[in-house]
Amino acid sequence: MGSTQDAATRLVCGAGAVVVDGEAWPKVAVVETNTRFDSNGVTLAGRLLEPPGAGRQTALVIYAHGSEDSGWIDRARDPYQLVARGVSVFVYDKRGTGMSGGEYTQNFPRLADDLVAASREAKRLAAGRFGRFGLLGLSQGGWIAPLAASRAKAEFVGIGYGLAVDIAEQDAAQVAKELRDRGYGEDVVAKARGITDITARLVKSGYKDGLGDLAQAQSRYAKEPWFPTIKGGYTGVLLGMPVEELRTQGTPRFDKLEVDWTQNPLQVISNLDVPQLWALAAEDRQAPIALTLERLAQVRSQGRDIAIYVFPHTDHGMWEYDQAADGMRKRTRIPPGFYDLMADWAKGLGGGQYGEASRR
Repeated sequence: MGSTQDAATRLVCGAGAVVVDGEAWPKVAVVETNTRFDSNGVTLAGRLLEPPGAGRQTALVIYAHGSEDSGWIDRARDPYQLVARGVSVFVYDKRGTGMSGGEYTQNFPRLADDLVAASREAKRLAAGRFGRFGLLGLSQGGWIAPLAASRAKAEFVGIGYGLAVDIAEQDAAQVAKELRDRGYGEDVVAKARGITDITARLVKSGYKDGLGDLAQAQSRYAKEPWFPTIKGGYTGVLLGMPVEELRTQGTPRFDKLEVDWTQNPLQVISNLDVPQLWALAAEDRQAPIALTLERLAQVRSQGRDIAIYVFPHTDHGMWEYDQAADGMRKRTRIPPGFYDLMADWAKGLGGGQYGEASRR
């Protein structure tokens, strides 16, 4: 990470090339095809990126990106990393982001429908110029890609820093990791687990089950030093709101996202009959991996084809980092091997060593 304006920058932009540590890297003639396609009445914007000489042996992948509310066309790094490694990529702006129509949502079934529609469009545009076809999901996309895989006729699925747990379980794991990272013991973590059990009941019941228990927890722990540090995915927001406000208004900032709380990721990945790759960040604070590793091992023991790689000293987004004394992390770089792993998986290769990642 850095600025090309810095005096000591390692990268200088030039005409048709960049110079890295004194070596010129010429521009690659990527073929870009822009398109618009329909998904249940919503018009989405997409782009097919093909490496030079793409043909019937070239793998084609579609990215399901994360929960961000910005588009990916012209913004995301990952598609270009794979194109540079000889993989064709179709990328699109999720509904309600970038150049796509519709309303932004975190409704997984609806986003999976969009990914299926994107698959049809990608295959149409790349007809005659691709071989293997699959889906890659990053972060929240790790929930979306498995949901869409069968209908999209994917031959493989790759997940980067995703989870095999549901949203409520992710929130609970985040809260526990936050407290442990701050030095609190298991006695405090146990108290917090009781709180996240309450907030899970609240969101899943539409704020009907658990309001009284939440009020008691707010009163009981309000003066505890660890209580105001809780964030998680949504628990910190609920703890900071009066119960009566939740009863009458809910949490508009979350409710408008139309989350489907019935989704069961473990059941979805257990039913997938195509090879799955899971590339996980060892120190992921946003998506703690312990329970996901346990569940993936469980599914694999049932006969599913699952490859697992864990990259050390990485946080969400597969970023390596420097950590300050106060626990704050500064992103530094994507670890060597991550993009090679994703590209090799798309090509049907793999099994080797990828940077410092350990295979589980």
